[in-house]
Amino acid sequence: MKYLVILTDGAADEPIPELGNRTIFQAANKPNIDALCKEGCVGMLKTVPDSLHPGSEVANMTIMGYETEKLYQGRGVLEAAAIGIDFEPTDLVMRCNICTVDNGILVNHSGGHISTQDAGELIELLNQKLATDRIRFYKGVSYRHILIIKGGKNDLQMTPPHDVPGAKVDDVMPRPINGHSDTCDLICDLMRKSQAILEQHPINQARKAAGKPMANHIWPWSAGYKPSMPTIQQMYPQIKTGSVISAVDLIFGIGRLGGLKPITVEGATGLYNTNFEGKAKAAIEALRHDDYVYLHMEAPDEAGHEGNYKLKVQTIEDIDKKVVGPIMEEIKKWDEPVCVSLLPDHPTPCAIKTHTRADIPFIMRKPGLAPDNVSTYDEESAKNGSLGRIELTEFMKLMMKPI
Repeated sequence: MKYLVILTDGAADEPIPELGNRTIFQAANKPNIDALCKEGCVGMLKTVPDSLHPGSEVANMTIMGYETEKLYQGRGVLEAAAIGIDFEPTDLVMRCNICTVDNGILVNHSGGHISTQDAGELIELLNQKLATDRIRFYKGVSYRHILIIKGGKNDLQMTPPHDVPGAKVDDVMPRPINGHSDTCDLICDLMRKSQAILEQHPINQARKAAGKPMANHIWPWSAGYKPSMPTIQQMYPQIKTGSVISAVDLIFGIGRLGGLKPITVEGATGLYNTNFEGKAKAAIEALRHDDYVYLHMEAPDEAGHEGNYKLKVQTIEDIDKKVVGPIMEEIKKWDEPVCVSLLPDHPTPCAIKTHTRADIPFIMRKPGLAPDNVSTYDEESAKNGSLGRIELTEFMKLMMKPI
């Protein structure tokens, strides 16, 4: 049997007044997802341990079957692994956003969705002005980058910028855990210096002149050290080969550390304008050769962070039409059985523009697993599914369980 996970990042939501108090899944026109629901079983899944932050890194690791309370070391190390950075076990590695700050307010976490090319020039400038033998910035994708401090101490509290849009910067800066932290002082100093440096760059001067948000402030967060993770093949022997498809370094990082081959798709942006059709084709092709394919789509999450419920509905409808439909049409022709699961990693409610740790609805269509009576897929109907409520690594164990 082959296994496909279709991950709709942040797609779960809460009832939205403008949608008649329906959720995004309830409001979207999604005939292919609902058909998948009718052919499979549904349930509710807890993806984030109580002790951890409800980030995509934690939730996706959990869905892949990892005990995150034991293994999670921060988002930065996962994304650094994706980029291929070689770092030492004593290096403190963290995600480093390029954000927009205006009059001391964190306007957005993405630098106005700055392009990777423009961001690369800004990262180069930061290294020219701020890098030392201990400090180095590494370019990622769009606003998502890496900061490494050699010998840094993980004795500080850091706030993800997408959790606090509109906050005063001084209120959400990194804080020491126990009174004082030299590493915290160093990071805060870098953050303060970055704004003056970045605002003077021609890229930001042009953005300002055009009325666009400036990508003018770094925001390090989710620090940790090099993790020791078993591969998915080691945890689940029935999986001999696997691959991961995404537009997000974080997911590629988890996949690389988990023994999955990263597959990039031309035109995959992580936004509503991503190449959905290309991702579907890549997933079909990967399934021909691999036992396990993890197909990740970031677009619903980004729409949720923007609070744009209309755009979030559109992303679900695009996934339904351009991804789920073509994939299911193809694999139904195959002789080899394929277990298909569809789920978000966490909710990103438009009303609050950030992640929550609420349970998420999931579909599992598995040959030999009798369908239940749920005919539409959403946060409420899934509560009536035959799979009930499961937690954490139980999802992967259920996928792998012989029928």
